[in-house]
Amino acid sequence: MSGQFITFEGGEGAGKSSVLQAVSCQLKQLGYQVVTTREPGGIEIAEKIRDIILDRAYTVMDARTEALLYAAARRQHLVERVVPALDDDQIVLCDRFIDSSLAYQGYARGLGIDEVYQINQFAISNTMPDLTLFFDITPEEGLKRIALNSEREKNRLDLEELSFHQAVYDAYMLLLDRFNDRIVAVDASPKLEVVVEYALDLILKHINNHTVKTK
Repeated sequence: MSGQFITFEGGEGAGKSSVLQAVSCQLKQLGYQVVTTREPGGIEIAEKIRDIILDRAYTVMDARTEALLYAAARRQHLVERVVPALDDDQIVLCDRFIDSSLAYQGYARGLGIDEVYQINQFAISNTMPDLTLFFDITPEEGLKRIALNSEREKNRLDLEELSFHQAVYDAYMLLLDRFNDRIVAVDASPKLEVVVEYALDLILKHINNHTVKTK
């Protein structure tokens, strides 16, 4: 694979999805071939799994079931969308990937980061992101943003207590340390345009170090 796989991570309300779309537009204007996608989802099968995972009616879902569904969606998304784009020398910007499973199911759900990592290694066949941006914002501020955004998708994770979201944040801090060779923290508290500018700068520096071609 000759493209670059760049993932966007963060807790609820961090703004990563909005940043991803803005960065994608700017990269395309600079002549790069960019694919934007998300997890769970991105392709039809994974989107159907997403509907099940995030349905607010399924509060009884077992933590291991949840982890396995995420891994299944990830596998299909990877082979159907991500890997072909990377093989075509494109830049793939993905809203969440394996680190979300490690943080949410591995740590916050108590399944164990290493255990969930092993499940996902089976799913992804060692295809890891080349660069991961973690959009850093306190759980309190993130949830406050969600409450104010009437257009945002409200899903099952929004029903969790603050303590769960704090555990997710703590997990990302552990992952930042563990995978410091690829995960970079981005302060997500400023205005959107400021965050976008900083994120774009990080991505361009990464791309320039890995000779990704423009059109």
